[in-house]
Amino acid sequence: MNKQLTTIGIMASLFATSSFATDWTQIEKEAQGQTVYFHAWGGSQEINHYLQWANKELQSKYQVTLKHVKVSDISETIPRLIAEKAADKNTNGSVDMVWINGENFKSMKDNQLLFGPFTENLPSWKYVDKMLPIDVDFSEPTDGLEAPWGVGQLVFIHDSENLTNPPHSFAEMLSYAQKKPNSLSYPRPPEFHGTSVLKSMLIELTNNNPALQKPVSESDFNAVTAPLWDYLEKFHKVAWRGGKQFPAGTSETIQLLDDGQLDLAVTFNPNAVYSAQANGNLANTTKAYAMDSGALSNIHFLAIPWNAKASAGAQVAINFLLSPEAQSRKGDLNVWGDPSVLSSKYLTGSAKNTQQFKSVSEPHPSWQAAIEKEWLKRFGS
Repeated sequence: MNKQLTTIGIMASLFATSSFATDWTQIEKEAQGQTVYFHAWGGSQEINHYLQWANKELQSKYQVTLKHVKVSDISETIPRLIAEKAADKNTNGSVDMVWINGENFKSMKDNQLLFGPFTENLPSWKYVDKMLPIDVDFSEPTDGLEAPWGVGQLVFIHDSENLTNPPHSFAEMLSYAQKKPNSLSYPRPPEFHGTSVLKSMLIELTNNNPALQKPVSESDFNAVTAPLWDYLEKFHKVAWRGGKQFPAGTSETIQLLDDGQLDLAVTFNPNAVYSAQANGNLANTTKAYAMDSGALSNIHFLAIPWNAKASAGAQVAINFLLSPEAQSRKGDLNVWGDPSVLSSKYLTGSAKNTQQFKSVSEPHPSWQAAIEKEWLKRFGS
């Protein structure tokens, strides 16, 4: 009998440690006093300050400490988790929460490094805008293993005083450039925004070929991307500086737009136009817009490693970061300006006015490296 009770006790303990309980009150109770080691990019003062605020709120409301472990790229953290997996360290792990998306999520999922599914058990889940592409991450099903945190969308910025009717497709963009040479460009790949423009072009030019949602193969790549290279050969002849030089990134395109050298700038944050206006970097007549087919979109996510020491605390932290209060502050242009994943009716302040456009899904992540390699081969010298 004692042995049976001991077994039950061990099972109960394991259940509590894994924190898969559907009783949220129980999870909050277990989280009290926990420190959540959150591995996240540390290269932005605005984001770092926001997380400092979140830590104070979590300590005050839930007695949970959020410790921001700053990394230059979350891919630095994955080898540590793989090593813990290989050593059978299935409890008391060193990482409690990660900020990921795309290839890093796929790597963690493939190596069974993720806790969950947990997202639909979060009380704040009801506020999330289910119309966003939150169930896939660069074509990989999320399966409740990561919670959406913010939205990125590829949009263009124009000055409505100088350009009242900007091109609304890449076909129109080529026609515009041919009529007004030296006025359009895009950041030089493999810079993130430049590659995103190439992916958007490819999606439109191929009517979003289904092959783009699958791992790339050499035969598919050559056939599917042929229209893109043909397009770029024509576009570069009439592009800014004859397609021999490209802006270094989104900031330079905004500067060139403000200087009158470019008619369009590119950004992955629809709110960037407002912060640029607030900082005096763009005129108040500038506006952000997406192509008629939609904006290449991705979500950045929060996830919990399978062996997190503070999995309950991590769930409480993620739930708070998805709350209307936290998402409204994150979306505030004076704080971070990161577009929210919540339905706008739950938001307050400037976050409520975040521009959101029709979403176009990212291709399978394997296409990105292949496109960048071919672009550099053709146009990089």
